[in-house]
Amino acid sequence: MTAIPQRPARGLTPLLVPLLAGGLLMIALGVYGRAHTPTGFAVGVAGFSGALPMKVWLTTGAFVLAIVQVISALSLWGRLGVAIPPAVHRWSGRAAFLLTIPVAFHCLYALGLQYDVPRVLAHSLLGCFFYGVFTAKMLALPRRDAPGWTLPVLGGLAFTVLVGLWLTSSFWFFTAVGIKV
Repeated sequence: MTAIPQRPARGLTPLLVPLLAGGLLMIALGVYGRAHTPTGFAVGVAGFSGALPMKVWLTTGAFVLAIVQVISALSLWGRLGVAIPPAVHRWSGRAAFLLTIPVAFHCLYALGLQYDVPRVLAHSLLGCFFYGVFTAKMLALPRRDAPGWTLPVLGGLAFTVLVGLWLTSSFWFFTAVGIKV
């Protein structure tokens, strides 16, 4: 009886730097959000009636593109039976991330990390966590020695956190305030 050759076990060592960098960024954003004195005014709301509608619609755009990310990732991993070009995944991810930048900038600069209202606290913590997970995913992406579950787990976490961000911001706004541009 011959032994079946096994692939060498991949440890977590290749993920050490990406996870550490993501964790440090997450903590840095949270500390900055608490230590920074919020300005209380919006920056760059061109085309929108105010800061909240701007953030709501940009977050909704990122949320829709995150759904495209999940669908295209499933296609890339051969789970759909339909071939979606890899460029769709790359560009929808880039666009989704870019849509989050003005939102995060406004949240940190104008509002800071708030903890008085449970929904706002959850939103603040999810925002910090999103950028930490995103950083870890981007740094793990080129690592060929990372475990096979790395990208699906980090991508799934990024999507889940973005859904949480959308629920605690845009969904709340649409249901509590209404649809405004």
